[in-house]
Amino acid sequence: MAEMKEAPAGASALVKTTVWLQNRFPTIFDEYRKHMSEYYAPKNFNVWYFFGSLAMLVLVIQIVTGIFLTMHYKPDAATAFASVEYIMREVPGGWIIRYMHSTGASAFFIVVYLHMYRGLIYGSYRKPRELVWIFGCAIFLCLMAEAFFGYLLPWGQMSYWGAQVIVNLFAAVPFIGPDLALLIRGDYVVGDATLNRFFAFHVIAVPLVLLGLVVAHLLALHDVGSNNPDGVDIKAKKDAQGRPLDGIAFHPYYTVHDMLGVGVFLMIFCAIMFFAPELGGYFLEYNNFIPADPLKTPAHIAPVWYFTPFYTILRATTDPMVNALCVLIGLAALWNLVAGKASGMLRIGLLVAAAVLIALMKTFDAKFWGVVLMGGAVIILFFLPWLDQSPVKSIRYRPGWHKLVLAVFVVAFLILGYQGVQPAAPSGSALELLSQACTLIYFGFFLLMPWWSTWGTFKPVPERVTFAPH
Repeated sequence: MAEMKEAPAGASALVKTTVWLQNRFPTIFDEYRKHMSEYYAPKNFNVWYFFGSLAMLVLVIQIVTGIFLTMHYKPDAATAFASVEYIMREVPGGWIIRYMHSTGASAFFIVVYLHMYRGLIYGSYRKPRELVWIFGCAIFLCLMAEAFFGYLLPWGQMSYWGAQVIVNLFAAVPFIGPDLALLIRGDYVVGDATLNRFFAFHVIAVPLVLLGLVVAHLLALHDVGSNNPDGVDIKAKKDAQGRPLDGIAFHPYYTVHDMLGVGVFLMIFCAIMFFAPELGGYFLEYNNFIPADPLKTPAHIAPVWYFTPFYTILRATTDPMVNALCVLIGLAALWNLVAGKASGMLRIGLLVAAAVLIALMKTFDAKFWGVVLMGGAVIILFFLPWLDQSPVKSIRYRPGWHKLVLAVFVVAFLILGYQGVQPAAPSGSALELLSQACTLIYFGFFLLMPWWSTWGTFKPVPERVTFAPH
């Protein structure tokens, strides 16, 4: 046991309490020093590095407001919608708690998308931070599940029919699809059993997994250290005390620094929450203010905006699109056979694999491949650390046209998101072709990355971070 410390004579009550806690719970103070006051982060963080702390803030908002909402919400198909109305109209302060939770759901995805974009432009997924990125992608996947389960709970028209459509997608899985959909619903239609299951997952199961992943994400990050806009490892240059020359203590410097981001974020968050909580029907759909009616289908069923890019990929996968993909796979395999640099046996193996893939694509219908592509659009993010073969991390030191490639990818992603909130385009129309083109751009960005990320003339990376005081 460590030697017990004594508070100095005449010390304040706060100092005495701190010494008392240190003697009985030293581990918490050791962890505080390891992860806060003695954790050195690069000194050149910019505005893109606000979003990690903002994600933590929104997570706390969602947990706290969710606890208060569950005190009055009733997970029963007959009373769920009325209980939400009761929270909004009768519970003191209930309306603001509900709007904080609904606005926080969209804010969470905005912050996380921007956080992931920052990782993309500065190569934060590259060695030695592969596990940090994988944990982050798992958090993103978990958030999508959490949002999906929570979306049904208000039991409005869009909640009900959106869940009906999404759950029915699982029925497209060959052989096990119908049983899988039945297992998720708990009944043959979306009903009381589904609501109870989704409530349990939304309130207990998924948040526990989410919190565990957040802790793992932070621990993995602090073990290898934070990346920076230059992609320079600050651990390579240290002073006589072993502290990075280009690093500063996270606390108090970045805790104060992040308060600026928190202040700006809360102003925008409160402005939306008080003056436009529906935000034109994107944050809260107008159909969701109508009780769920299994006998009346809305004219246009669409998921919430943060799912729409992936929903558009699902809708864009039609039979002509599958045929076009088969042709592209066949041409790629033939090109690799004729002009590829791989060994002869490997080229023949790739040709056989392409033939098998084409046969499978022609065996199952387009709806199944739409589900595969929709899920693959998220799963492919996990492999980003190995797809990017660039000799440098940060986009600052990559060829200028790499920025253009990234810009095209971002625009395609935004178009997919916008198309997802619009009614389905007629088959063969220009809008459907645009969705299909953006889908190909999305997957092409990642699948072709092992090649295009190595092309061009790269700028020399400095030995130390570039930093301008501000």
